[in-house]
Order: sequence, then structure tokens, then C-alpha cells
Amino acid sequence: MFGIGIPELLIILVIILIIFGVGKLPEIGSALGKGIKNFKKSVSDNPDTTGAPMKKEEDK
Repeated sequence: MFGIGIPELLIILVIILIIFGVGKLPEIGSALGKGIKNFKKSVSDNPDTTGAPMKKEEDK
């Protein structure tokens, strides 16, 4: 996983905890979860991104 192990993840978590504090972490997690949910919803609702090549409209 990108060469990041458990010790590195713990150090990152401690730095985030120091920067934002314990009180802000639930808000940040909630906002991140909502953002991921909205992104997944918009990707799945868009029928234009099915992986099929786009057709070019010919000039008339």
C-alpha cells in the first residue's frame, strides 16, 4: 500500500490529532464520508461514463 506501514500511519494520525484536535475529528470524518458518498452517487448516476467510447458528432 504505497510503502506505508502501520508506524507511518500512526505518525500521520498523531500529526492530524495535534493539528485539528480531538473535537474536530468527528466533523472531519463526517464531511469526508459525505464527500465520498456524493462522489460515488454522481459516478453511478452518470450514464455517460459507461466506458464505451464517445461517438463524434459529424459536421453537417
